[in-house]
Amino acid sequence: MKDDSTQPKGKSPGVNEQPVWARPEAFAVADAGWGWVDRKGVRHSCESFEGLSSAIVEDAGAQVDLVWTPACDYLVLPEELPELHPAMRDARIRWAQWEIEEGRKQTMIFGAFLLGFVVFSVISRRELLAFGPVGLALLLLVAFGLVPWYQGRKRWQRAQSRALVTSAKDLDEIRFETWLTHQKTPFTKWLLGLIAVVGLCQWLGAGSLSASVEAAGLIKVNGRATDWWRLLTSPFLHGHWIHFLMNASALLYLCRRMEVLARWPHVAAVFLMAAWVGGEASARFVAGPSVGASGGLMGVLGFLLVFEFFHRALVPETATRRLLAGVILTGVIGVIGFRLIDNAAHVGGLVAGMVYAFALFPKSDSARRPRETGPDRLVGIVAFGVLVLSAAWACVKLIG
Repeated sequence: MKDDSTQPKGKSPGVNEQPVWARPEAFAVADAGWGWVDRKGVRHSCESFEGLSSAIVEDAGAQVDLVWTPACDYLVLPEELPELHPAMRDARIRWAQWEIEEGRKQTMIFGAFLLGFVVFSVISRRELLAFGPVGLALLLLVAFGLVPWYQGRKRWQRAQSRALVTSAKDLDEIRFETWLTHQKTPFTKWLLGLIAVVGLCQWLGAGSLSASVEAAGLIKVNGRATDWWRLLTSPFLHGHWIHFLMNASALLYLCRRMEVLARWPHVAAVFLMAAWVGGEASARFVAGPSVGASGGLMGVLGFLLVFEFFHRALVPETATRRLLAGVILTGVIGVIGFRLIDNAAHVGGLVAGMVYAFALFPKSDSARRPRETGPDRLVGIVAFGVLVLSAAWACVKLIG
């Protein structure tokens, strides 16, 4: 797989150059005959076109990622082959129906929990908005019930009323997102591993959530952290397993995207800086203790918004709009769960990431990704070293 960081001989960069994800060689070389590749990268051969089409129609878990035919030199998206559109349309209708049904089930489950907690708070004469389980149930209802149901309805309506791919922009976004999932991002995995190790120590060592927060969370007094190192250890802790899973899924997507587009050193630097700034903002505007990687993740999101706006030839416009939608959705969830969510850390981290991108990445018409320089690597190594030491110190405080 070629990388666009190397300029071809005899060719100067220009605005008409294709980004790497749009090139035919963006994906691996195809095998002979027919077949498809699942989300884990495993190849499955088929005896004929009919067999490939049946595999797509019968795909229960949206596992068909890429396909190949005798006419393909490289793996391609099934959406890029018009003869596969009927099969893809049938599959997408079924996927959308499944998502609608799952969203409906989750809405009923978390809606029942929400109703029960509301009734309990009324009976026990608790302040409704101050009763933590009410806010948590409401967040889960929105995140795992209403949002998936709405997305499934949109996909079902699109599959029913329109062609599989309505424009070149649609195809560009699908190709870009698929290409992202096939890129190697070791730093993202290392960062997730650090958070997972601290999470294990938090679960096994501290004994309780309150004890773990007291040991390494962000405890504040008079608008400042009680210990400066808590600004670095608290991003590795989480309030509960749902909090961890939500941040882990966001990290895998956002940090992967940033590592592929802007290189790993900037992921390390932005996550560290945004987590610190988010912690400082939290200390000044939120009195209670805080934990979680959301400040650093919001920094990565803010960086991507500015970076992709300045590099419009590198990323499909529709893909960048989804990031903006993520900011809006995070804001809505923050308003709904303001008793549980540290909005100050979110805003502080978001602004820090945006400022970093403004300062280091000027506007460019090139479709090529920035190169990784020596100073970049040095900054990245230092930032990653600080993150490793912070995670280690958090484990020491939790276990000790």
